[in-house]
Amino acid sequence: MHALIINGSPRVKKYSNTDKILGKITEGMKDSGSSYEQFEISDRSQWNTIRERFYVVDHILIALPLYVECIPGLLMEFLETVEPIAKERLAEEASNSRPKLAFLLQSGFAEGIQLRCGEAYLEMLAGKLVCEYAGTLVKGDNFSIRLFEDEQREKIVGKYAEMGRIYGRDGAFTDEECRKFTGPEVFPLPIRLLVGLMFKTMAKKSFNDMAKKWGCTKPLTDRPYGK
Repeated sequence: MHALIINGSPRVKKYSNTDKILGKITEGMKDSGSSYEQFEISDRSQWNTIRERFYVVDHILIALPLYVECIPGLLMEFLETVEPIAKERLAEEASNSRPKLAFLLQSGFAEGIQLRCGEAYLEMLAGKLVCEYAGTLVKGDNFSIRLFEDEQREKIVGKYAEMGRIYGRDGAFTDEECRKFTGPEVFPLPIRLLVGLMFKTMAKKSFNDMAKKWGCTKPLTDRPYGK
């Protein structure tokens, strides 16, 4: 299997958590005997090439971060230019052979439920692009990836290699192991209470200290437009 991989993060590769995850996904793909070509949405000079490849490949993987229930605007801007190409390809082939489109949706939110709205949108997006939906790999708790190096980073991203092997084997993220990979859908009640307490105390103080350091004179709870 050969796949077109699109890094949908608006961040350049150096600061992209998504790129570091893809490093392990592609490692697993190579282990399964698959090949790939990867492009970055953050580099607009690659957009024409991505569109050209989107038109001819049979397997496409779009990896993206989820920002507070929204996919990156830069990726949306690009995808709006792709739809006619997918339709044109289907018409020329005069068949039901459509490219398989899979997604990797990652986030800083740790609970799976935080990403399900985005997952549902991506499934609809595959249809809009006239592609066969090949599943979405959903995984949170990735905020700290680019802050760590070597062994610490490997502990976070290393597990993605197995998901890459599955994708290289199936061309999809529909295997039961992919569903399990998401982790807890919702934290147990004791953990939710503990996290809530931390945000009301330590995290709140940290945010207030940061605001003062940046010169903020109003409290973080201020709502200047609420009136």
